[in-house]
Amino acid sequence: MTPEEAVAEQERLRSLVVPRTDPGLVVRRVAGLDVSYAEDDRLAAAVVVLDAGSLETVEEVVVPGRADFPYVPGLFAFRELPSLMTALERLSAPPDLLVCDGQGLAHPRRFGLACHVGVLTGLPSLGVAKTPMGRFTPPGEHRGAHSDLVDDGEVVGRALRTREGVKPVFVSVGHLIDLDRACAEVLRLCVTRLPETTRRADALGRAQLR
Repeated sequence: MTPEEAVAEQERLRSLVVPRTDPGLVVRRVAGLDVSYAEDDRLAAAVVVLDAGSLETVEEVVVPGRADFPYVPGLFAFRELPSLMTALERLSAPPDLLVCDGQGLAHPRRFGLACHVGVLTGLPSLGVAKTPMGRFTPPGEHRGAHSDLVDDGEVVGRALRTREGVKPVFVSVGHLIDLDRACAEVLRLCVTRLPETTRRADALGRAQLR
C-alpha cells in the first residue's frame, strides 16, 4: 500500500468509528498493545491482557516482524497493524477493551491507531499517548484532573493527570467507547504515570528484541 492509498483507507474507515459506549459494557479483561522497534526496522508487537480488577497479567503474546511501511506522519498505524493484528488473533479469547500506545480520534484525519484497531476488530478501544496531538491547558495537579485536548477547534481527547506530580497522558477515543468512560478505564489501570497495560506490553516487546 502506498501512502496515498493508506490515506484513502483511513478516510474510508473513519465513518465506521462509533464514539459511544455500549451501556452493557463490562471490562473484565483489558489488553495493552505496544510495538517496540530495533534500529534495523525489526519490530516486536506485544499484547498483554490484564485482569481489570486485580491488574494481574493473564495472557501475553508477542509477534516479531519488520516495518515494511515507510514512516509517514499520520500513517504510523500502517507500520504496526499487521503484527498487532496477528498478535490479537493469537489470544485465547477476545479482551473486553483494547488500550493502544498511541492516538485515537486525536489524529489529523481523526483516525489514529486506536480507531483503526477498534474498527478492524470490532472491539472497544482507546488511545493513551505520551505527547499531545493538539493544544491543552495543563490540568490540575490531583489524580483524575483533566482538560480538553483541542485540534482545529474540536475536542479530540483529554489531558489526564494519572498521578499527582507527574506529567499528564493524552487519552482519546478509539471505537465503541466515549471519552468519559475511556478516562475512567485509564485511571483504574494506572499505578504509575502510564497504564499497566502499556508498561507491560512495552517491556514484553523490548525483551523480545533483546
